[in-house]
Amino acid sequence: MTSQSGHPGPTPGLAAQHSLAPAAARNLTTTTKTPPQMQGISSRWLLRILPWVETTGGTFRVNRRLTHTLGDGRVEFVATGADIAVIPAELREIPLLRGLADEAALSALAGRFEQREHTAGETVVSPGDPAQLILIAHGKVKRTASGKYGEEVSLGVLAGGDHAGEQALSPDPGEWEQTLTALTKCTVLALRAEEFREVADRSPALRSYLDAYLSRAIPRQNRRGEASIELASGHAGEVLLPGTFVDYESSPREYELSVAQTVLRVHTRVADLYNHPMNQVEEQLRLTVEALRERQEHEMVNSRDFGLLHNAAPSQRIHTRSGPPTPDDLDELISRRRKTQYLLAHPRAVAAIGRECSSRGIHPPQTELHGATVRTWRGIPLLPCNKIPVGEDGTTSVLAMRTGQDDQGVVGLHQTGIPDEIEPGLNVRFMGVGEKALISYLVSAYFSAAVLVPDALGVLEDVEV
Repeated sequence: MTSQSGHPGPTPGLAAQHSLAPAAARNLTTTTKTPPQMQGISSRWLLRILPWVETTGGTFRVNRRLTHTLGDGRVEFVATGADIAVIPAELREIPLLRGLADEAALSALAGRFEQREHTAGETVVSPGDPAQLILIAHGKVKRTASGKYGEEVSLGVLAGGDHAGEQALSPDPGEWEQTLTALTKCTVLALRAEEFREVADRSPALRSYLDAYLSRAIPRQNRRGEASIELASGHAGEVLLPGTFVDYESSPREYELSVAQTVLRVHTRVADLYNHPMNQVEEQLRLTVEALRERQEHEMVNSRDFGLLHNAAPSQRIHTRSGPPTPDDLDELISRRRKTQYLLAHPRAVAAIGRECSSRGIHPPQTELHGATVRTWRGIPLLPCNKIPVGEDGTTSVLAMRTGQDDQGVVGLHQTGIPDEIEPGLNVRFMGVGEKALISYLVSAYFSAAVLVPDALGVLEDVEV
């Protein structure tokens, strides 16, 4: 459409523009920018609460008193379809079979186990039943006994890998004295006492091993399994006092510092031309360090070598009574050690704990820790840690710990003063400029974690969230 003067007229539907448009005006302005943001940064409570011990030479040795407790691990199984069998060598996790070296005898014993399936609520073994060794292959089993006045007394929960009824392997097995009740659908393997004796009669190696084991001198030890320190008390007059010494482990465990590393590359053109108002190398390095610290916490929780989930003693691992993390479960977890200082759980587990408390009308108080408000249980901070995994079946774990060398707890390990250090135990080393004009920096974090005594760390397992 044109006007009578020949100039184009206004386009129908569009208002006439009388000033500079904002889109065009922005070309003349300076924008306000944030530093690069990163969603993967978490609270990293584990790294914040652990006392860090200087580890000169990259190795930390944990010296302990000599302990006589053996074979307190868990038994593993192999499945072929619906058939489950115990791995013969895993029978050495049962204390009485710990030193049995004869593979043929172990295989013969493994072949004598009977597989049984039980539904929830069904009795697995009851008092008066013949003695038998029970291995829990799958599911949860509640263990109870009759108390002094005939009441039912809970003796805890057994789950996959646990065993009960070791007295079936003794010369005088007697009868079963406890009740095992399936809490969930479960699979157990049972070895009757007569089956064990039949294998022992046919195996000279097993028979001689049992004779030597049962006739051995049992060293005196305390309730923790440590060699006793002989003392005298309550006496009067000139009494001959006992002599004693404190024995140590001859091969103490050593923790070597682990490392998380990456090579950061920045093009020289980026570093030369695009450094205002923010330094590109510094921002790249800042986010790389954040990612390394996240990986560090992940390894300190999940590493099979030194991670907390895999280094808790079997005696310090317990299972939930029903599934969700109830106040009763948390109380049992913290009662396993003196001075429990922290509880760590996946955020979903923290929410599940909150739901269980709310359903019972319990409202635990909150406290302030490192400038943040956190939930507590019995006055113990309950801290979220998203590095604790949640399995496909919706179960996870809750960690309870005592920290610090003075309290014989859990400690973090690092070495400071390393070359080109920018944070404790973390350095950035210039590697040069390559033929493609890429500046390279080697970024390394050195760390580990150590549990000084077994009761410093406990795990509540099979927590349904």
